[in-house]
Amino acid sequence: MEILSFDTLPSTQTYLIEKLEKEELKAPVSILAYEQNFGVGSRDNSWSGGKGNFFASMAIDIAKLPEDLPLSSASIYFSFIMKKTLEQFDENIWLKWPNDFYSNDDKIGGTITKKINSVLVCGIGINLKNSENGYRALQSDISPEILLEKYLFELQKFPKWKQIFSEYEVEFELSKKFSVHIENYQNGHENGCRTSLAEASLCGDGSLLLGGKKVYSLR
Repeated sequence: MEILSFDTLPSTQTYLIEKLEKEELKAPVSILAYEQNFGVGSRDNSWSGGKGNFFASMAIDIAKLPEDLPLSSASIYFSFIMKKTLEQFDENIWLKWPNDFYSNDDKIGGTITKKINSVLVCGIGINLKNSENGYRALQSDISPEILLEKYLFELQKFPKWKQIFSEYEVEFELSKKFSVHIENYQNGHENGCRTSLAEASLCGDGSLLLGGKKVYSLR
């Protein structure tokens, strides 16, 4: 996969989506920025920071993804592969449902996905070296370039969702002492609230059974 690197971008995710929509870039392609000052996080929150941290987005044709992958759980899929990649650098992190990277009880990053026609765009931000956005950092010397190259190598093996889920299902228990923002839409407006995961059950498609209702990540 081609990697385009930039010293600074407002947002790797915004840049890549705009280029795809204008047909100036096409999948597969990945964008890496050494600094990001207006990044896009979940629920339109920002994710920014300086050199040493990881800011990347990648575009992949949906047809290349495993057939058993529920697109509503794409963030879990992309995130868990990154978690496994970081383990190769002796970094012990875990994935809080559905898209947040944690070191012990501290958030250090997250993933966001967006479907553009027949392409899935995945953006990942991780505080490798510097604490940003009110969150902790790994205090790691991993190079963002090396991490992206290794991640893309692992991602393009396109493991089956069944394989990823079997490992994530065990790790999900760590999420139960946390709460998440559950989104819903009424009259065309987005609403949401913080909801404890203590009683949540993880379903095979990556959704949650919570309060008798199915909840999807959709991020």
